[in-house]
Amino acid sequence: MRLELRGNYNNSFTELKYKNFLDDLNSQLKFPADFRVSETPLFLSDEAVTELELACESIVSQLRTDEYTEYCKKAIPNGINVPNEDTHPVFLQIDFALCYDEEGNILPKLIELQGFPSLYGFQYYLSRTIKKHFPITKDLTNYFSNFDDDSYSKVFKDILLGNSAPENVILLEIEPDKQKTRIDFAATEELTGVKAVCISAIVKKGDKLFYKKDGILVPIERIYNRVIYDELLRKNFSAGFNFTDELDVTWVGHPNWFFKISKYTLTFLKGKNIPNSFFLNELTEYPEDLNNYVLKPLFSFAGLGVEIDLTKERLDLITDRENYILQQKIEYAPLIKTPDDYSKVEIRMMYLWKDEPLLVNNLIRMSKGKMMGVDFNKNKTWVGSSCAFH
Repeated sequence: MRLELRGNYNNSFTELKYKNFLDDLNSQLKFPADFRVSETPLFLSDEAVTELELACESIVSQLRTDEYTEYCKKAIPNGINVPNEDTHPVFLQIDFALCYDEEGNILPKLIELQGFPSLYGFQYYLSRTIKKHFPITKDLTNYFSNFDDDSYSKVFKDILLGNSAPENVILLEIEPDKQKTRIDFAATEELTGVKAVCISAIVKKGDKLFYKKDGILVPIERIYNRVIYDELLRKNFSAGFNFTDELDVTWVGHPNWFFKISKYTLTFLKGKNIPNSFFLNELTEYPEDLNNYVLKPLFSFAGLGVEIDLTKERLDLITDRENYILQQKIEYAPLIKTPDDYSKVEIRMMYLWKDEPLLVNNLIRMSKGKMMGVDFNKNKTWVGSSCAFH
């Protein structure tokens, strides 16, 4: 890590600066951040960036093989295959825990990955606001592949719009105004002109979809899909159409990739950055060091259903074993020095994939608890979301 930058940042930090930063961040868009934004970004060394990029390249190369194309065909549950799938995801996120190797160097370890959008709009505003309020020198960037604010926002807008007008493109979500990520929807609208529309407000006529604007039906040509399918099923939410319908729309990105690049992928991948993972139904016996594994349901989102303290008795109770994986636990590095303790870090490497997969941006999550997430970090500071600069 960049220890000199960490020292400078910590020495200049004040609670007033942090308050002013949050006030600014939460007043720029239609919605505030409904999740905790950390007091600090992460400062990555050149060596850590190289390790992250190499880890990403290894994973992406495996996802592009014929073997994986065949492997992931079984990932989509029966009855919810969406027609007109494209040949690759438009969005790809790869989440790493930042760990130390035996020599004390940064070693990224894969936590999860998804062929589903992340906070592409919010991270643009977040990094700019951090730079505005804290001592981030001009030579530091949160982007990769030589992107900057202008080129990043342009490619993101181009991917969402294609050849359509903004009013004919929608961000599709379940009750978007109630989602914790609604600040990202507002950021997306500011950057691209694409508005969030609730799935219940969609009108279907034949194979065409519409939404109402000022009382007039507006045709939908492209859908920036933010609907998490298991949430749709869990809430039994009323929708204006079925995902499995044959529709005259372009998906950005296609819903099938939510399943095809997911926890389902973890057992396929190999390499020094990949912890051991197994489908529960394929195990003839449990690992002897079961305490060194976590249990993950295949398609849950945002850490729902993850269990970290496992017993044989608990695993024996699971009946739908094909829907769970065991993943080797990962020891996070105590990475970011804070006023009272060190924070652990996960970093999400964010891709946009038009013709080729492009690593464009990142986000980080910081924790001082047993896991990432609000429940494990209550009443703690210097935890939550931010971004990494390098």
